[in-house]
Amino acid sequence: MAHSSLSRTPARSSPVATGADVLAASGFAALAGKRVGLITNQTGRVGGEHLADLLSRTPNVRLTAIFAPEHGFRGDAEAGASVRDGVDTKTGIPVYSLYGASRKPTPAMLRNVDVLVFDIQEVGARFYTYISTMGLAMQGAAAARIPFIVLDRPNPLGGEYVSGFVLERPLRSFVGQYPIPIVHGLTVGELARMIKEERWLEGLDDLDLSVVAMHGWQRSMRWPQTGRAWVATSPNIPTFESALVYPGIGIVGEAEVSEGRGTATPFSLFGAPWLEAPRVVANLNAIGLAGVRFETAVFTPHAIPRVATRPRFEGRKIEGVRVVVTDAARIEPLEVGMHVLCVVAAEARSKRVTRLFPNLKMLHAIAGTKRLHRLLMGGSDGSAIVSAWQNEVAQFKVRRARYLLY
Repeated sequence: MAHSSLSRTPARSSPVATGADVLAASGFAALAGKRVGLITNQTGRVGGEHLADLLSRTPNVRLTAIFAPEHGFRGDAEAGASVRDGVDTKTGIPVYSLYGASRKPTPAMLRNVDVLVFDIQEVGARFYTYISTMGLAMQGAAAARIPFIVLDRPNPLGGEYVSGFVLERPLRSFVGQYPIPIVHGLTVGELARMIKEERWLEGLDDLDLSVVAMHGWQRSMRWPQTGRAWVATSPNIPTFESALVYPGIGIVGEAEVSEGRGTATPFSLFGAPWLEAPRVVANLNAIGLAGVRFETAVFTPHAIPRVATRPRFEGRKIEGVRVVVTDAARIEPLEVGMHVLCVVAAEARSKRVTRLFPNLKMLHAIAGTKRLHRLLMGGSDGSAIVSAWQNEVAQFKVRRARYLLY
């Protein structure tokens, strides 16, 4: 039976206080007398309740608009599914979609807003779209000449782990807006500061940007050390363990394999009908990657409403591979993904799989470069791919230093 250890060190005796916690503890002083627009989803919680519910009954603060990212305000829309405008039934506040007809708050949406507040838990991977939503919302606030406040939250992967190709400008898209590594090691507040000051998006020079910092968070902390309960950040990231392996196995999912969508453990499984699981497991375990091991696993992807309506290889029994995290503090998930991709690519060559990546454009967008595909097709191993990004990661770490808050 697979055994997983998500933490070798105990969680804090008192949880890290998020920016939302800090703002609430102040009685929302920074928002006094203001009409507030809140960009959030199901992760925007303070204690046992949602920040929107708290704001809606706070004296001298008027919550006038809620803005929903990909997956919607309640987080129950499938990846890529358009999100509609609506009204929050609990508060009666209008909910505007930032993942539908518009991905940026329009002047009409901001007509009754004095300040725009961002409070969303993200996962530390460049291609997770909440940080793209944040940047576009910053542009909307700047155009409307209203302040933008980021309520900071922990990077679940910690603030020291930085890895992956830096996005190349011609490949900018909604799954990669900024010239940062795939795993950036920033909090959303730090990233917002960097987006503005580095002028990565137009029109932000005069933006009134502020960050409500966390209390008690340290860069060495991964999620288990924060003492906070995990709230599913999207339908296929229901647990911290899924978030932990997502940066690597999420990219593996761009190949003609199942990455576990349509199962109870997305991103902790991968496989394909043509893949020789025992050989793949042996080859991966022989590498000796820190904090992880691989086991054979039989699984059958099934349609799950609002989570995975049409998973790859739906209804087919697959002899695949389970990714077992043995030490959450030591695993390097993107590196794991690169080694998996290389072994899968070698397996595909041996089985004469001619089209390993059905959507090459999306692979390039998520990788932020065409180099990954070239290296894979050229037969490079995982170590060679990881070596290829070391210089640009080192340069990015120097560049980001002045924006760090912790």
